[in-house]
Amino acid sequence: MTKVLLPDSIPAEGEQILTDAGLEIIHGTGRSAKQMMQEGAQAAAVLIGTQIFDAPIMDAMPNLKVIARNGVGYDAVDMPAATARGIKVVNTPFALNDSVAETAVTELLAISKNIFWNTKSIYDGQWNYKKAHPGNDVMGKTIGILGFGRIGHAVAQKLAGFNVKIIAHDPFAQAIENVTMVSREELFANADYVLVHLPAMDSTKHSIGMAEFKAMKSTAYLINMARGIIIVETDLVQALQEHEIAGAALDVFEEEPLPLNNPLLTLNNVLLTPHIASNTVETKRQMAIDAANDIVSILNGEDAISVVNK
Repeated sequence: MTKVLLPDSIPAEGEQILTDAGLEIIHGTGRSAKQMMQEGAQAAAVLIGTQIFDAPIMDAMPNLKVIARNGVGYDAVDMPAATARGIKVVNTPFALNDSVAETAVTELLAISKNIFWNTKSIYDGQWNYKKAHPGNDVMGKTIGILGFGRIGHAVAQKLAGFNVKIIAHDPFAQAIENVTMVSREELFANADYVLVHLPAMDSTKHSIGMAEFKAMKSTAYLINMARGIIIVETDLVQALQEHEIAGAALDVFEEEPLPLNNPLLTLNNVLLTPHIASNTVETKRQMAIDAANDIVSILNGEDAISVVNK
């Protein structure tokens, strides 16, 4: 029987699609390379999260025909290695647009109103913390969206009722109603909130650093829902410490899980969340369904919806 490795558990709806197709599920015990190589030695397909999936892992799975990625980014997969071995890589780009956009808007509002630190002050017995730490209204501000793909569009749609000016930069995208396309330089200089929705690739790796932070308003906030590797994290820490920018809301980091000695954890002008942008019941269910359907299609010799190395 053809086998599918699941290093992580997935919603039942996804498993049902696989079993209904006559596939045998291998329930893995972890995400480490060693565990996946051992447990997936006979697998024809694997459904992964954000863990590294490189050539040595692929070579340990000689029957592998498809790598499915639960999410939109596939930067952790060695794409040239997969393509060279005839392994299809699929993702789930249509399942999480609204969820990630909702989280982006949530974190924008939370950092604006200083929600985390004001909430923490109650538990710390510091009710009057709020007097010296007022929040900011979003109304009337300029929101800059860097990367205007599906998620960027969803963010703009959700912000449409907030009475804000929305600007965006993406050399491959066109303006839509109520969104003005601007240069990258104009976006950093004019936005009160810079929302990062770029894909992780060679051209975007460490593409936002001190030069960009110095170009931003000292009252502006950076919100990153994309990938930690896009930001020069040491520069961001310095910019926050020196108040080059007002603050940051980060859901992704260069190293995940975020080490407890990371200097971001010492700052009181940040909102940090553990990569939760698409971590909802509904989105996880739909990602599992989409990934499972593409796995079945490829193993049946049929066209899949979301192949990224065609």
